[in-house]
Amino acid sequence: MSAASDLGRTSPVLVASDLDRTLIYSAAALGLTMPDERAPRLLCVEVYEHKPLSYLTEDAARLLAELKATAVFVPTTTRTRAQYERIQLPGPPSQFAICANGGHLLVDGVSDPDWSRAVAAGIAAECAPLDEVRAHLRATADPRWLRKERTAEELFAYLVVERELLPEEWVKELAAWAEPRGWTVSLQGRKIYAVPQPLTKSAAMREVARRTGARLTLAAGDSLLDADLLLAADRGWRPGHGELAEAGWQAPGTEALAERGVLAGEEILRRVVACVAR
Repeated sequence: MSAASDLGRTSPVLVASDLDRTLIYSAAALGLTMPDERAPRLLCVEVYEHKPLSYLTEDAARLLAELKATAVFVPTTTRTRAQYERIQLPGPPSQFAICANGGHLLVDGVSDPDWSRAVAAGIAAECAPLDEVRAHLRATADPRWLRKERTAEELFAYLVVERELLPEEWVKELAAWAEPRGWTVSLQGRKIYAVPQPLTKSAAMREVARRTGARLTLAAGDSLLDADLLLAADRGWRPGHGELAEAGWQAPGTEALAERGVLAGEEILRRVVACVAR
């Protein structure tokens, strides 16, 4: 029996956390501003095409392993299943994981087909088709700053752009076009996401809470696509960087941290572990 199953018999604490730029960081997002000799030791948790890609601090790794022993830890990401599977977090594998922004609920590494069908049905009933959104993106994106156009799990679309060349007004215009069609737009680093509004991390988190009988839900995230997750949790944390911080986003029960970069991920875990221990 898994640790999560054991915890489930005692009404566990559920911790649903975003990954990229919340707990794990690319080299470009580390935000190490201190002198080199004072920089934290890092642990690589993702390799892609034979190159290290994502990191957390060694102290964060220790805290995460401790957290997994005392709570149901649910990695919660906009990544596809294949992208998520590249990540090797410290501690035992999580029984539950949320991928594709809630489109896939993994149970022991396998997508729950009933959940996926229910999500797809909700999107079809409430949103403009993905093909319509992709056609609009292709028609309006400028080749001078567009690098890639992709879909994820046939659920949502995203662009990879040259951020310094991207007109701010274009993103606002895209959001205004998408909203009445049932889609949300989020700018995260070099990626612009167009995601159906019913496709949420919070819905999947609630389902995991139902299955585990969690008595308390905690969450962390940095982007607009994490806002619903933070609002749905009993308590939440966001770092001092990212889309939510730039917008000055606040909500009751969510603590805005001053820390930025990889040290923010460490501080989030420190506070979550302390909260679980109470």
